[in-house]
Amino acid sequence: MKAPRIYIVVPCYNEEQVLPETAKRLHGLMQRLIQSGQAAADSRITLVDDGSGDQTWAVIQDLTRRYGEVEGLKLAHNAGHQNALWAGMMTVKDRADAVITIDADLQDDVEAIPQFLQAYREGCQVVYGVRSQRKTDTAFKRNTAHWYYALMGRLGAQLVYDHADYRLLGRQALEALSQFGESNLFLRGMVPLLGFPHKEVYYQRGERFAGESKYPLKKMLAFAMEGITSFSVKPIRLVLLLGILFAVAGLVMALWVIIRHAAGHTVAGWASIMVSVWVIGGVQLMALGLIGEYVGKIYTEVKHRPRYILETYLDKPAGASGGGRGQGIDRQTQQTNNEEKA
Repeated sequence: MKAPRIYIVVPCYNEEQVLPETAKRLHGLMQRLIQSGQAAADSRITLVDDGSGDQTWAVIQDLTRRYGEVEGLKLAHNAGHQNALWAGMMTVKDRADAVITIDADLQDDVEAIPQFLQAYREGCQVVYGVRSQRKTDTAFKRNTAHWYYALMGRLGAQLVYDHADYRLLGRQALEALSQFGESNLFLRGMVPLLGFPHKEVYYQRGERFAGESKYPLKKMLAFAMEGITSFSVKPIRLVLLLGILFAVAGLVMALWVIIRHAAGHTVAGWASIMVSVWVIGGVQLMALGLIGEYVGKIYTEVKHRPRYILETYLDKPAGASGGGRGQGIDRQTQQTNNEEKA
């Protein structure tokens, strides 16, 4: 079997501290893969700058000059982690036989990639990198993550437990994924919908090499809500069920009041009334917020705005061995916009 052309896509947001080490490790791995015949000589590492506010892009430019297989992709603004992943994958999908996505923080073990390629050679179009344990997480994060996976399963989403965005997608899977037209991306839920042969590769997740986490609690909660509202309408049905239950409870209370009044035991129920008002008012506001979340997604989708704007692409054509700037800025930006409108 001919060695596949591999592209490793790395989304980067304010990662100037860790990128030199990330590129060094991926470069060393890529050289070993090429020398052992597991990857084609024109395989590439694509670093995607997601509108960083630090010197990430300057570091990427330097890395493209230092390492022959490193490319740089710069988005015009911060589009978010999922959109940065999408930008990298869709930019290189026509060149790659397979694309591997991995975060820049080096928490995911790059040495698991040869196992990804072995599964790919065995016929898997999708390979999931799955954490074998979560010892580096706090008890709160570990438990809430598992509760979330269980909740998503009950809502109908086919998530892979303890899998984030460390995965391999073959060209056939990439082509199928490119047909998904939604603006609200939740790749962890979208990829399992493809239905191609897949395999899970287990690895130990380490600590962040340098810098700070880009997913504090607020962003994790927002990401969790994105997944729930992108893949299920059951929360809306739950609101309907709550409405029915409260309506039934109201009828029961009304019957109870009538009976008490007929028996001559009318008592001023200020406390019960206030509790009822607060509880029902809170549920109503929660329901309105949930409905608003779905309406907001519809609003975003119908505008058909591009998921990202590509500013610069420092590409390395087949056979290139070092630094040169690609011709990608105008061509790739126009191509991206046309893809998003299609």
